[in-house]
Amino acid sequence: MRAELVRVGLHQVDIKVVTDEGEMHVLQWRRNLLWDEVLLDGKRQGHSGGFGREKCYGLVFGKRADGTGGTKVMLLLDPATSYGNWGNPHQQLSGVRLETADGPIVAFGTLDPKNLQKPATFGDWMKKSMGMEWGDERRPH
Repeated sequence: MRAELVRVGLHQVDIKVVTDEGEMHVLQWRRNLLWDEVLLDGKRQGHSGGFGREKCYGLVFGKRADGTGGTKVMLLLDPATSYGNWGNPHQQLSGVRLETADGPIVAFGTLDPKNLQKPATFGDWMKKSMGMEWGDERRPH
């Protein structure tokens, strides 16, 4: 199974999922005023309402009619946003992750496993935390 992020916005996420059998599906997350919902190929698979909404959803691709088999996936969302960025029209969720038992198949932002790794050097820490880079391969320090 493989997946690709198609759109990540403040109130919507679209993920293209291709199963091992070659079938393509569209997995969507939508945030409405009072509820969130997860859609697979346009059909609601899960929803959560109120102020303490779910951020983790489980789905099964390729399940047989008797309820056995299939590939289980977990959709994780981090709907937090930066408060100083409300005027930006391109504001988006902080993180998205779609994971199988073998590991993540697509990850973005705060839920990307690379974001959880500690920097190896002070320079790496500066790049990660402050976006600073110094030194150039073409000129001496």
